[in-house]
Amino acid sequence: MKPLDNGVTVTLASHADARLAQAFARLLPQLSKTAPPLSEADLDEIIRAPCNHVFIATMGPDERIVGTLTLVHFRIPTGVRAWIEDVVVDEQARGLKVGLALTHAAIVKSRELKTRTLDLTSNPSRLSAHHLYESAGFVMRDTRVYRYQG
Repeated sequence: MKPLDNGVTVTLASHADARLAQAFARLLPQLSKTAPPLSEADLDEIIRAPCNHVFIATMGPDERIVGTLTLVHFRIPTGVRAWIEDVVVDEQARGLKVGLALTHAAIVKSRELKTRTLDLTSNPSRLSAHHLYESAGFVMRDTRVYRYQG
């Protein structure tokens, strides 16, 4: 993909390498303090899974990795659905529209996949993320998310 006006380039990862694994080691703790570190092999398995699309945002002349988003799609009886998961933008790149560029790439891909819906969840405390998703065209649904704790 070509760089956006803000200098952000979003690409779809095709495989993991040491550079990408190092970026995830830096970015993932900014998203979740409890997520275990990923090895290069773990990351490669995620990227190569046929229903996963791992987007990488880079900036600057050194193409520093400043963000990532995973789009997951799956077929169920009511149609092909997609979810945006694990969006993280490096704290040094926040406010530079990196998240919006990643989200836009996921929207484009979900259209290519002819998904019936594209959903995401966001922690209620992440107000800037809510603004970003709303500016990209997402609307809050009146629903509850349940998690099995067994």
